[in-house]
Amino acid sequence: MGEVLDAAALRRWSRLAADALGRTRGEIDALNVFPVPDGDTGTNLHLTVLAAAEAVEAREADADVAAVWRELAQGALLGARGNSGVILSQVFRGLAEILGPGGASPDAARFGEALAYAAVLARNAVAHPVEGTILSVLDAASAATDGGAPGGGLADAARAAAAGARQALRRTTAQLDVLARSGVVDAGGAGLCVVLDALAAVITDEYPERYEVPARTGAAPDAERVPAREDGAAAPGYEVMYLLDAPDEAVPELREDLDRLGDSLVVVGGDGLWNVHVHADDAGAAIEAGLKAGRPHRIRVTYLRAEERPQAPCTGRAVVAVTAADGLAELFESCGARVVRSPSGGAPPLAVLTDAIIAAGDEVAVLPNGPEVLAAAEAAAERARDSGVRIAVIPTRASVQCLAALAVHDPLRRFHDDVIAMTRAAGATRFGHLEVAAGEAVTSVGLCRPGDVLGMIEGDVAMIGSELADVARQVLDRMLSGGGELVTLITGARAPSGLAGALEEHLREHRPDVEVAVYDGRQERCPLLIGVE
Repeated sequence: MGEVLDAAALRRWSRLAADALGRTRGEIDALNVFPVPDGDTGTNLHLTVLAAAEAVEAREADADVAAVWRELAQGALLGARGNSGVILSQVFRGLAEILGPGGASPDAARFGEALAYAAVLARNAVAHPVEGTILSVLDAASAATDGGAPGGGLADAARAAAAGARQALRRTTAQLDVLARSGVVDAGGAGLCVVLDALAAVITDEYPERYEVPARTGAAPDAERVPAREDGAAAPGYEVMYLLDAPDEAVPELREDLDRLGDSLVVVGGDGLWNVHVHADDAGAAIEAGLKAGRPHRIRVTYLRAEERPQAPCTGRAVVAVTAADGLAELFESCGARVVRSPSGGAPPLAVLTDAIIAAGDEVAVLPNGPEVLAAAEAAAERARDSGVRIAVIPTRASVQCLAALAVHDPLRRFHDDVIAMTRAAGATRFGHLEVAAGEAVTSVGLCRPGDVLGMIEGDVAMIGSELADVARQVLDRMLSGGGELVTLITGARAPSGLAGALEEHLREHRPDVEVAVYDGRQERCPLLIGVE
């Protein structure tokens, strides 16, 4: 072992680097003040390298070195997180393109050439390179190999690259004012040093007891907690990332469009697959630029205003419920849920929902309460799990199912058992609602015209009428035909006075065995929500 960089060594490096970043990510996160002080650079680098390592490990054990290099680079590209993670994926790509072909373990000269090429790729990927960042540290690592001068072996070149990176990392504090004011080195550069130390360890077979991350030498003033550019202007509010399927010739125009929208722009990839990262105030416009160029997917939007985001997660069990209505929000909160507001008929911003989940507790059940919110809730849960939160999304499709789930929620139960109980209660609740048709349409029960009252059961039109009370009675009778013990009525902001009372009277006369609960939800779109348990 040692002095080689073959397929087996690559596997060891990818796993060692991921593990080393996993152990140091908290220290690296604490250094993170540029380009925005969102405290996640170490986490992003760890997740990027972890994705690369998992891609390598998924490859068959007898794969040749070229195939392993390809998997390493591709895994990093697909799994890259944050500004530094995207740049690091270019480092892997540069090394792979030089060291992969041929299949032999490189000598010092080839290793130096690969690092130099990686440095060029990384710098070219950044729209506006800044000195005192991961780019400067990478340049120094490359220069330290002296172009792979003859006389030294691969181990010497790897040691020199790691040492050169460490020396450059210390210089970053003086190169960037925001780092100097905060008394830190560059967080992305610190992460790169850990990756290069791990590479040197694998090549030399000399493993350090721990991977060093320089500590902050001063307390960051409050001003540094607010995202700001070096010129003092306020930085954009959102980090937007996505993978993009697009022809290579579409990327220059994409870069120009995104450069006009924001900063911290990094676009990496090739051969039709790209990883796009930008900070922008208009996240939608940044995504639309990707739609113009090709097909964006795996879209991630993060709110960057650190002072307005939850600063630390709570502990314990919590439930997060989503609603657009004031009355429902109050009702859910009275049942112990944390409420995230959404636009009527839509989902809340992904970053807002993610932050709410992270801030809620160590174990969180999420109640989306609508099919239009379910996908966003699952995406937010996936992102929040990166922070160590244990999360379950209970697929509630209606607010009445949310109430049923909250009624059986017990924070003293084991989380798994609590989730099962809430899921069963929600699933046992049939739901319906009334809606007023806005236009003419063909439904499963006939033609409806503007102003008609639609009786909906489980998302489908069950009946059409002209009077709210008449349609409500028909919907109730249809829903109770299969049995039921509890009826929940939630009136909307435009429900006529006396509607709930008339329905209660109807049930007392025709179904005296049924318990009735009435709430004022103040929802805008639906005059009445109905639940039957």
